[in-house]
Amino acid sequence: MAKNFTDKSRRNDRLAEIMIRIGGVFVIVSVVWILVMISRVALPLFYPPSAKIAATVKVPTTISSGTVLAIGSEENQHGAFILDGTGTFHFLKAADGSVSASIKTPGIPAGAVRVASAEYIGKSSYNLLWDNGAISSVTVALASAKEKDGTVTLSHDVTLKDDLAFAASSGIVHSFARPIEGKGAVRIDRLVGDRIRVTHQLAEKDLLGNEQRSTSSAELTEPLPGHLSALTVDSKGHYLYAGTDNGWLLRWDISEPGKINLLESTAASEKRTAITSLALVLGDVSVAVGDASGSLTTWFPTTVAGSGEDKRLTRIHTLRSNVGKTGFIIPSPRDKTLYSGDTGTINVDHMTSERNLLTIKPPAPITHAALSPKGNTLSVLDRSGTLTSWKMDIPHPEISFGTLFGKVWYEGYDKPEYAWQSSAANDDFEPKMSLVPLVFGTIKATLLAMLFAVPLALLAALYTSQFMSLKLKGRVKPVVEIMAAIPSVVIGFLAGLWLAPLIDKSILTVFLSIVIVPLMLLLTIFFWKRIKTASPLQRATRGHEFAAMIPVVILGIYLAFLLSGVAEVNLFAGDFKQWLFSTLGVRYDQRNGVIIGIALGFAVIPIIFTIAEDAISNVPRNLTAASLALGASRWQTAWRVVLPSALPGVFSAIMIGFGRAIGETMIVLMATGNTPIMSWSLFNGLRSLSANIAVEIPEAPLNSSLYRVLFLSAVLLFIFTFLINTGAEALRQRFRKKYGRY
Repeated sequence: MAKNFTDKSRRNDRLAEIMIRIGGVFVIVSVVWILVMISRVALPLFYPPSAKIAATVKVPTTISSGTVLAIGSEENQHGAFILDGTGTFHFLKAADGSVSASIKTPGIPAGAVRVASAEYIGKSSYNLLWDNGAISSVTVALASAKEKDGTVTLSHDVTLKDDLAFAASSGIVHSFARPIEGKGAVRIDRLVGDRIRVTHQLAEKDLLGNEQRSTSSAELTEPLPGHLSALTVDSKGHYLYAGTDNGWLLRWDISEPGKINLLESTAASEKRTAITSLALVLGDVSVAVGDASGSLTTWFPTTVAGSGEDKRLTRIHTLRSNVGKTGFIIPSPRDKTLYSGDTGTINVDHMTSERNLLTIKPPAPITHAALSPKGNTLSVLDRSGTLTSWKMDIPHPEISFGTLFGKVWYEGYDKPEYAWQSSAANDDFEPKMSLVPLVFGTIKATLLAMLFAVPLALLAALYTSQFMSLKLKGRVKPVVEIMAAIPSVVIGFLAGLWLAPLIDKSILTVFLSIVIVPLMLLLTIFFWKRIKTASPLQRATRGHEFAAMIPVVILGIYLAFLLSGVAEVNLFAGDFKQWLFSTLGVRYDQRNGVIIGIALGFAVIPIIFTIAEDAISNVPRNLTAASLALGASRWQTAWRVVLPSALPGVFSAIMIGFGRAIGETMIVLMATGNTPIMSWSLFNGLRSLSANIAVEIPEAPLNSSLYRVLFLSAVLLFIFTFLINTGAEALRQRFRKKYGRY
């Protein structure tokens, strides 16, 4: 009977061991699988861009032999068009290169015969400068549809835009035209002899609704530092940029009718190399500058020291240089990507990340290059009369290790910064996705919580295990453990809506309490030790000493409350928060580091307390008895014998609490202002990685850069916790060897 019972127990033990091992392996596999899945979503951020030839069309000789002014393509790479000198748009099929249609520009100005130049102004629109100096504007519509039998049909049209039309004028070398929203249009002409003329055609309505038209012109009379070599104008017609043959970059304000105000002139080329091309980057804040040496830089206005409130053009980004001169710059219509080159190669660079995305080498020297309206197709016409279209696959040009973890100089900033701002109201927004402020916020929140939680939890665990009566311990410990069951959203709710306004009104009371309460406790303990050990008070409070300290704590807080008003009036001019801002330059946010330290620390205390108390309680009693027998006091025994013996378990408790704090979401989300700033000030808010994921993921488009960066944040959190737990386990094993088996 006994043998059968023993065999059964052994079988059960082996079965339990096998099940435990299977469960452990399953947990490991699950964790690794989670890491692999989130990494698969984040990894495409770092995949290299690609450009694939989608169509190669031999342009008919009747078209290519004439003057070609502009080219364009359709989004699906099924069609393209060519504008010739007669003002005719020829639409070509990508499949066989045949001409689908040839459409003459409608509304040709009177007296005009040929088109002198064509300027692409975005959204499939072109400004045409005719040989008599007149300007007209047209919009080209080109789309494709695939039939059931697989054939592709093209639809095309050319329509005249009435808002951009200017009469004939003589002596014009180059011209620009821009609409003024709701007011008319402005024309900028480069005249013979490096003269510049700006003409405003305004149409405004008076109070009675009658339209009044007016025309005003202004001509640049100031001497230039060199001969004009490149010009460009922003989309709203407010600023005119010019480059000279000796490397100077000039900027004028032309927004006021009848005036041309020179804002600045700066040397854009250190070697005084001629500026060969200018282009406004998406958003019209930055201007891209290319010169004859092949360099490509971007500039935008910043506040310079000593210039007051004035902003001066500053070189911000230096992109990859071209082999020859930078003959053209084509800005992407969707992001801050720039296409630049001369006749042999085309470099594709992203301004913000300063990444060279691609280098494209057409088979023959280039004569014309253009992007489709969505920026997914690059079309190039070479000297052999071949039109080639590339399908561009550049999913995340703004992402690099530099933009994720380094300082970046963003538009509108006066210096490089770590910044997180994933969205804005306008489409030409420059995404700011630095993870450094989020990592900083995570570390700051965790450290503040641990500073609050660790001393309280460990001292409470030590007292509960070594000094508290068993009966009281049986009641207190379950209550503290139940605290861990409080939902974090409840703690965050109370911290954000109750605790934050309360501390906002009594912040000085909090800081004075940190000083006064410990001092009063130390004084109380000092006099407590003077009481005889065998006195009735000692016997009555033995194991319940903390109850006698509660009135002392309450009295200390009340005393801090009384002194806070006196201190605020006499030391801080009656307003502590205003004094912080005016004297130290620190702004007080209601939801700040103090709130997150208390709220998150409150959530961590039960975990640290429970594990640490179990570790301390499991120290063998013979060690305690031996220490007391040698004459050590109860405190000396607890501090010098029990605590070192339980150090591995105590350390594990701290690290588990650290892991709990670093991954907390709802408390950090609700108890802070979610401001991704880098400041160690206790009075500023923060944004952690986990809270950022919770805030941003509902609004992140699937597979967008933001979506994948959020998954990268999850990978970083996983790595943080893995490294922390691995290091903690290594230290725990070391402590275990040093202090025994506990």
